[in-house]
Amino acid sequence: MQLDDKEFGRIEIHRNNRATRIRITIKPDCLRITLPPRASAKEGLDFLERVRPEIARKRQKVAQKQQVVLINKENPLRTISFTTQVQATKRDKVFFLLKNNILHIEYPEGKDCNSEQMQQYFRNGIDFFLRKEAKRLLPERLAHLAKTHGFKFTDIKIQSSKTRWGSCSSRGSINLSYFLLTLPPHLVDYVLLHELCHTVEMNHGNRFWELMDKVTSNQSKSLRREMKRFTTQV
Repeated sequence: MQLDDKEFGRIEIHRNNRATRIRITIKPDCLRITLPPRASAKEGLDFLERVRPEIARKRQKVAQKQQVVLINKENPLRTISFTTQVQATKRDKVFFLLKNNILHIEYPEGKDCNSEQMQQYFRNGIDFFLRKEAKRLLPERLAHLAKTHGFKFTDIKIQSSKTRWGSCSSRGSINLSYFLLTLPPHLVDYVLLHELCHTVEMNHGNRFWELMDKVTSNQSKSLRREMKRFTTQV
């Protein structure tokens, strides 16, 4: 079910048989209201009205986080395995070279590297190398953490998701966003452990967070708060 709201735009209402309470999720292009089995759409909308000021504040923070940051010589992108280095050269086209943990980005002299078109070229190239590096690094790290803490997973896929850092299916298949490489290493481990815990507990109930505390030395709450400072928008 979908409807339009003057303040929030599109609102999507979904039902989840595993949900235990009404939940509102802020998406890039809409608000999603998730209903437990016995809740009505009206109850979901009534709940939204009660928390509308809080949702508006959170939505504004999300929008601020998702503002596009220019990638140029003065503002390099730093990831776990490389840092960008942007330079104007006599080349006719944008050129990329990953060497010694530096992603060299060269663009034609006379072009505005901050233009929307040039920034899109940069991001397309960065996405290519993020995916490549994620495929090289994340499966090995996930396997190591699984072995260390006694988890088992069936498969791992590296994806370009900009809405979720990771997910885990009921069959134990784990999906990871290659934008994870833009996080500090300890937060990458937090996300990987989060998904590994879902191979045992598929929800976010008390047993899940007890398990997360066990594998993070009781740091799950502080790590979760720290994660809120980051976004998959690069």
